[in-house]
Amino acid sequence: MPGHFALILHAHLPFVRHPEHERFLEESWFFEAMTECYLPLLETLQGWERDRLNARLTLTLSPTLCAMLQDPLLCARYEGRLSGLIELAEKEVFRTHWQPPLRRVAEYYLDRFRALRRLWLECDRNLVGAFRRLQEARRIEIIPCAATHAVLPLLADHPPSLRGQVRTARDQYRAAFGVDPTGFWLPECAYDPAVEPALLDANLHWFVLETHGLLNGTPRPRYGVAAPVFTPGGLAAFARDPESARQVWSRLGGYPGDPHFRDFYRDIGYDLDFEYVQPYLPAPRQRGFTGFKYYRITGGAAGATEIYEREAAVRVARAQARHFFEARRNHLNRLAEFMDRPPLLVAPYDAELFGHWWYEGLEFLDAFVREAAGATDTFTLTTPTEYLRQCQTHQLVQPVASTWGEDGHLGVWLNEKNEWIRRHLAVAQERMHELADRWPPAPDLERRALQQAARELLLAQASDWPFILHAGTSPGYARRRLREHILRFSSLYRQLKAGSVDEAWLSQTEALDNLFPNVNYEHWT
Repeated sequence: MPGHFALILHAHLPFVRHPEHERFLEESWFFEAMTECYLPLLETLQGWERDRLNARLTLTLSPTLCAMLQDPLLCARYEGRLSGLIELAEKEVFRTHWQPPLRRVAEYYLDRFRALRRLWLECDRNLVGAFRRLQEARRIEIIPCAATHAVLPLLADHPPSLRGQVRTARDQYRAAFGVDPTGFWLPECAYDPAVEPALLDANLHWFVLETHGLLNGTPRPRYGVAAPVFTPGGLAAFARDPESARQVWSRLGGYPGDPHFRDFYRDIGYDLDFEYVQPYLPAPRQRGFTGFKYYRITGGAAGATEIYEREAAVRVARAQARHFFEARRNHLNRLAEFMDRPPLLVAPYDAELFGHWWYEGLEFLDAFVREAAGATDTFTLTTPTEYLRQCQTHQLVQPVASTWGEDGHLGVWLNEKNEWIRRHLAVAQERMHELADRWPPAPDLERRALQQAARELLLAQASDWPFILHAGTSPGYARRRLREHILRFSSLYRQLKAGSVDEAWLSQTEALDNLFPNVNYEHWT
């Protein structure tokens, strides 16, 4: 009895768009992920399709990420950034002429960036459309997450906000992909039984949760995490396989830490003359990442000091993929001895790990999928939706509140550094409910103001801001974004209550926070 393996990649970025600035540091999050993850992932998926591999993959594309991928301004800026990378690569090939080890890396970058530009133009600058075509060809399954990646259990005490996040995500998915979603990614794998009514209301059928959320359920799941369960509400719950996660994510023995791999932190944006790299930096007045990294992970007090060798790194990634495949095969074989149905291992990861944080991650992924696709007598690659079609009877279990965040609870998003956010959101959420109840439907100007109020509230609810405040990576930016969205919402609330909407100011605000063009404010009634 062969088993099944469900690979799930969760792609998400916060909505970062600043038309008021020619270059903005935080927009580089999007540009780096495009170059190192999203375009290379599309390239990998197209390779599987070209070679007719029996490969299945589930991909989350968050609504905020889709909004950025479809935004003309950001796409134009990205194309300019890609042209800048090619220009810098040409300069680097010349600069490193007398340093053959460095020159080989520079030549690799030049070839790589040119190939990515070709792919960008071939898909007509529309990655959402390219991923949609792969889904329509039944190569992948795309699922949404909450509209702005809000931690849903933190909204459970305000059902209209919970519905607003889930219904808006469903609506944006329909607009982007032409069908209704079947599964749903719970942001941060954060589950609480109280979120289920909103998922059922949106006609969703399954979700993924963290390992202990299922193992500690009532009753204890008979097959552990090797099979989904149905919740009392009727949703299917799939739990993360801890061994698959550990081999990739472990700080001590995880694959990405191999010393042959490219070092993420050492970049010519910090190493070379400032005037030379300045035109290619994310922000013109300060050093930052350019994407040109010449060294591999060698550690020590001095940091990365040995030059990166691309061919050797790819060989290591492929060897790790074979090791990962053998481990999954052995695990599934052991499980099959004790189960009356095909065992299933679910392996969810942040998509940005592959290619961005772990530069060789997509080579690892490609090698693993090709190995698995050629060994269907051992196990098959599947999606949760396909597994539910094949195995329709499952144990009834009530999972417990859980998340894949630090220590398995919500402390990352609710702690002494960010708890002040919750007080402001509580007021804004109740006011949004009040506004939606007052205007069903609204005249044109009031409707625009209500839609913008919904956008500002959704953006303020994003999980990214409390996460950044907790991690301390860009706390000033996170605080500023939260303040701006709450203040804009409050201004819209006052104008609507007074019956005097400032159309000029509203137009400016709509141009700044322009995601979800057809957001339905009545979801908050």
